[in-house]
Amino acid sequence: MNLALFGGTFDPIHRGHVVVARAAAAKFQLKQVWFVPAYIPPHKQKEPIISYYHRYAMVSLALAGEKEFVPSLLEAPDPDGKGTGREPSYSIETVRRVKKALGKSDHLYFLIGMDAFKDIAKWYKPEELLGECDFIIAARPGYSLADVASSLPGKLRPNAAVTKLFRKEKMAGPLVLPGATLHMLPETHENVSATQIRAAVDRGGALKRLVPDTVAEYIQKEHLYRSRAPRRQAT
Repeated sequence: MNLALFGGTFDPIHRGHVVVARAAAAKFQLKQVWFVPAYIPPHKQKEPIISYYHRYAMVSLALAGEKEFVPSLLEAPDPDGKGTGREPSYSIETVRRVKKALGKSDHLYFLIGMDAFKDIAKWYKPEELLGECDFIIAARPGYSLADVASSLPGKLRPNAAVTKLFRKEKMAGPLVLPGATLHMLPETHENVSATQIRAAVDRGGALKRLVPDTVAEYIQKEHLYRSRAPRRQAT
């Protein structure tokens, strides 16, 4: 079975996330894509984000009816009852936990957008993470294969001469390097961002084209993303 983990803040999940997952499932014959909201994203610990429970609820609503897509509690505040539930959500730990439960014939991928991948070298134990499973990187306009290569941690990054050769190459792939296998997912042309959605809510704009209808209704019902109600992580 081919399985992909699609991690992120999902603050909130939007139509672009779903389109990317559909494209990845089709291209890489994924049996399942697990959407994994992070409880405390390490790179966003100082940023205000809404409660994990709201974000997970919106992911569940957005994926209702999608047979291949699974809302996952892998990075819930305290999934096993053994911790304080306040530690950052490290992808390397999530990936290793999933791999322990997989069979020998299963193949694990990590699905990520180019905007997030460009900071991969700043993640926790990035070299180990890239060695644990194949990565599927969703392309964004204006990025080349050289941008992918130069985003890698120093120990895995091709030398400058090789990277320069990639400068004119579109994100095609796969890019197989010692310690990392990177597959490229073509652009999906869904120009949507969570920042755009939060701004639209704050100014009273329409959300229909940005998020699934059920998510738009939830945002309105719960009064999320309004400046008069500061967004903060639940404790």
